Amino acid sequence: MSKYKDIAMNGLVKNNPAFKLVLGMCPTLAVTTTLVNGIGMGLSTALVLLCSNVFISMMRKIIPDQVRMPCYILIVATFVTIIEMLLRKFIPDLYASLGVFIPLIVVNCIILGRAEAFASQNGVIASAVDGISMGLGFTGALAVMSFFREFLGAGTMFNGMGVIEVALGDWFPKIAIFAAPAGGFLMLGFLMAAYNLLYKKAEKRG
Repeated sequence: MSKYKDIAMNGLVKNNPAFKLVLGMCPTLAVTTTLVNGIGMGLSTALVLLCSNVFISMMRKIIPDQVRMPCYILIVATFVTIIEMLLRKFIPDLYASLGVFIPLIVVNCIILGRAEAFASQNGVIASAVDGISMGLGFTGALAVMSFFREFLGAGTMFNGMGVIEVALGDWFPKIAIFAAPAGGFLMLGFLMAAYNLLYKKAEKRG
């Protein structure tokens, strides 16, 4: 159990894909203008990461080394297509909002990186735990970033969720830059600085 706990903590905290490894920056900066988009993209990526990790781990002794990367991309593309079809059928508003960034999950560095560095060298259960933890770590990073960007930049919360949409713009002045592309870079910098500060303090405390 300690092995799986270490794998889980690695993905969630120690090597968080967005704040520590700085991977998947394209969706991190582009879709985090609203909390709904951030969580939607994060969970979509997490599902693809879990499924591809498990499948690649199962096939790791069969796939020839010479063609492993094309095979990984084909496997990932298959699961991305399934997720894309499910979103288009059951959550069309989210599908339309995320747009081209759903198919771009195929070339997300997190997924291909975990396939090459972990799933191709470890068993199915360990690969599943790695996929879940890395996916949830990425989802958490996107959720935190989109929370602050939507809250500060647009003065709303859960915009696009209909009945639970909350308008906050009348209570405090909005900082419009956080809703703009430049605000993504600023917020990412602030959150990475906060992450590194807290992580170093936690390391000192053991």
